[in-house]
Amino acid sequence: MARSLPHRIACLAFFAALTNTASAALDIGDPAPKFTANAALGGKTFRYSLAEALAKGPVVVYFFPAADSSDCSIEAHAFAEAIDQFAALGASVIGVSADDIGTLSKFSVKSCQSRFPVASDESKAVIQGFDALMQTRPDFANRLSYVIAPDGKVAYYYQNLNPDKHVERMLNAVKALPKTTAASK
Repeated sequence: MARSLPHRIACLAFFAALTNTASAALDIGDPAPKFTANAALGGKTFRYSLAEALAKGPVVVYFFPAADSSDCSIEAHAFAEAIDQFAALGASVIGVSADDIGTLSKFSVKSCQSRFPVASDESKAVIQGFDALMQTRPDFANRLSYVIAPDGKVAYYYQNLNPDKHVERMLNAVKALPKTTAASK
């Protein structure tokens, strides 16, 4: 049975959207958007500044769809378990989602084990700035991780909805940074 032209166009648009989801990310060498946001660490809220964190060394900025979902909890737990390895390399970690700060405050204790902060981006301005908006579900961030060098440029990124490889890939990317870049100032 032959499909109509509008149906074929709709199918092509659908698959193009899926393709865009897989390739949407800032590129290596692009300047990372500087941001400040309400964040939580160990259940306490504060104002997080990417610029202030970069002044101390590289930063892993990872985006996740929703606090307390199974995969997001797995990923947060993995980052928490590896936080000492990041710190030994002079790097810090910040998680970002569109969840409200109250939800993230609890998540920061439970899944992040009070080891690193998570930032609330309810307006999705930060998420959009990093090209991390999930195209198929625009109320959520995509699972996308970046290593931002102290000069404010993207050194590496990895996008995959499966949370299993994000920590390993971010650690390897931080290790690969030039020693003067990876070391704390």
